Amino acid sequence: MKIKILTLFPEMFTGFLNSSIIKRAIDEKIVEIDLVDIRLYSNDKHHHVDDTPYGGGAGMVLRVDVVSEAIKANKGEKSRVIMMSPQGVPYKEKKAYELASNEEIILLCGHYEGFDERIRSYVDEEISIGDFVLTGGELPAMCVADSVIRLLDGAITKESHLDDSFSEGLLEYPQYTRPLVYDNMEVPFVLTNGNHKEINKFRHEESLKRTFLKRPDLLKDYNLTKEDEKIIEELCKKS
Repeated sequence: MKIKILTLFPEMFTGFLNSSIIKRAIDEKIVEIDLVDIRLYSNDKHHHVDDTPYGGGAGMVLRVDVVSEAIKANKGEKSRVIMMSPQGVPYKEKKAYELASNEEIILLCGHYEGFDERIRSYVDEEISIGDFVLTGGELPAMCVADSVIRLLDGAITKESHLDDSFSEGLLEYPQYTRPLVYDNMEVPFVLTNGNHKEINKFRHEESLKRTFLKRPDLLKDYNLTKEDEKIIEELCKKS
């Protein structure tokens, strides 16, 4: 897979691209990541990429001529162009799986006051990582790229992401490792007895409980079994 990131600040990605799973995925050619400096597509000698907004107002707006040229120069037949924007569709794990199936995605990072509205004519979709505003789209682009890369074959073991929070509609069950007992807190016995049927049952119930207590909104889209409903009824009685 190829990911191109269009940004005014490529240096912000140095640590991201040179650490942990992302670096290994690049080294093993699971993913190719190109950083594209939008300033290279400015025609004036000072490489201006923004200007004051028509109608007045604070801040500077990214120019449509510069950004559109950057997009057109890097877009291939199979590229999907995604604008990082607080006005975009909220990003979900389902979208990460969808993007991971593409041969190439282009992540467009904004900065300053925002984009000239006409730039939206050159993108396929807009994505938001939350209801808050950042100084630019670089951090959201890293979040999207990270979530997509970890789903690619060979980046991590498939089992590692199949049980993740949101992958099946529920939050992930609690995890434990050594020591068995610490500060009077003991690992649940069911996880140590080797009965995988009981372990799977425990983990599903814990995922369900955790989702009900922390993110009950997720349950409206989850297909509850009769056993699941009984567990939730008991939780309601206790709350």
